[in-house]
Amino acid sequence: MTMPQLLRYLNALGLLAVSVILLFAFYDQFSYRDLPCPLCLLQRVGFVAVMFGFLLNIQNGLKACHYGVILIAAFFGAAVALRQISLHVIPGLPGYGDLFLGLHYYTWAFVCFCSISLGVSVLLMIPSQYESEPNIITLAHQPVWVKGIIALALLTIVMNVVAAFFECGLGACSDNPTTYKYLLK
Repeated sequence: MTMPQLLRYLNALGLLAVSVILLFAFYDQFSYRDLPCPLCLLQRVGFVAVMFGFLLNIQNGLKACHYGVILIAAFFGAAVALRQISLHVIPGLPGYGDLFLGLHYYTWAFVCFCSISLGVSVLLMIPSQYESEPNIITLAHQPVWVKGIIALALLTIVMNVVAAFFECGLGACSDNPTTYKYLLK
């Protein structure tokens, strides 16, 4: 296995990790009826953009500009998460939503975005990944497990887009949503 192949597979595992993060948030949204606030939805947009960067590396070859997409998305997501943390940092104010391992989801999102930024920054420094290799690897030539991860990621993105539409419609979301805007009763 060549270094570029290994790093493509590492990008696939990164895509899987971000998909699991979004699936967990999606699970919480429906199992505990915990609707995401507008800032939470923006953090999900950041995670989806990170997924897009990983997909670019998997499908179109490892390139610094693809890692740049991931870094910009992670910085965006971290900024949104930090904004939400700053809204709830005042003692006595409850945070928004449930706790997971003692922290709110937006705090975990900040930790995840910072971890993604650190990991991708390290990956950028591996020069052997840019060796000559076919740039575009079609889906048919990807290993089965990578195809499965790509399918899971795309399904996760579609489910989140549909859920956000049912919550907010095409307009702005309410500050503290309690019900879905468009839901058949």
